Amino acid sequence: MYCDDDMLMLSGIQHFRFCPRQWALIHIEQQWDDNRLTMEGSLMHQHADNPFYRQKCGDYISLRSVSVASHQLGLYGVTDVVELHPAEDEENAISHPRYPGRWLPYPVEYKHGKPKKNEEDEVQLAAQAICIEEQYGIRIDYGAIFYAEIRHRVEVQMSDELREIVTGCSRQMHEIFSSGQLPTIQRGKHCEKCSLKNICMPESVDCTRVSHYLKKNLYEETT
Repeated sequence: MYCDDDMLMLSGIQHFRFCPRQWALIHIEQQWDDNRLTMEGSLMHQHADNPFYRQKCGDYISLRSVSVASHQLGLYGVTDVVELHPAEDEENAISHPRYPGRWLPYPVEYKHGKPKKNEEDEVQLAAQAICIEEQYGIRIDYGAIFYAEIRHRVEVQMSDELREIVTGCSRQMHEIFSSGQLPTIQRGKHCEKCSLKNICMPESVDCTRVSHYLKKNLYEETT
C-alpha cells in the first residue's frame, strides 16, 4: 500500500506501457513536446473532460471526469467517462445520490487512434477500474475504449492477466520514480511515433541539416 505522498498519475501508466523511458522523461524530468497525435488526443478529450456533466441515457447514467485513486497501485487520476449501468447483483454495486437503485460502474476511455498491440490503452482503463473497485469494494469485469479512427467502442475484459500487467507496471513506475534514473533507450518502431523522440534521442536529428543551418546563419551574421 502506498501513502498519499507516494501517489503517481494514473494517466502515466499508458506512457509507461508504451515506453518506460518516455514515461520517465515526462513524469521525472517534466519534459513534454506535442506532435500531431498528442494534439489530436488533447482536442478529443476536451469533449469528455467536463466534471459537472451528468446525463441519463436510457437505462444508464453517464458521468464525466470522475476522480479515482488506488493506494494499492499508488495511482490517482481522472477518468474520461464512467457509465453507471443497472446492477443485476445488488451486492456488487453502488448507489448514486441523484438516481435511485443500484448501479455497476463501467469505465470508458476515449482515444483518437485505433486499437494498439501492446495493451497501452487497456492498462489505463484497467487501472481506472481497479481504482473504482478499491474505492467502493466491488468487482468490475468490463469497460470500453472508444476509438475515433474506427468510430466505435471496443469492450475490454478486466482479466487476471490484464490486472497483473497493471500491477507490474505500477510497481515498476514507483521503483523508477524513487530511483530518479531514466531507463535506457530501447529503440523500436514505436520511437517514430513518440513526441519526445528528439528529446530522448537528440542524435537522431539530421546533423547535416543542422550544420548547414548554423553555417548559413553564422556566416550571414558575421558578414
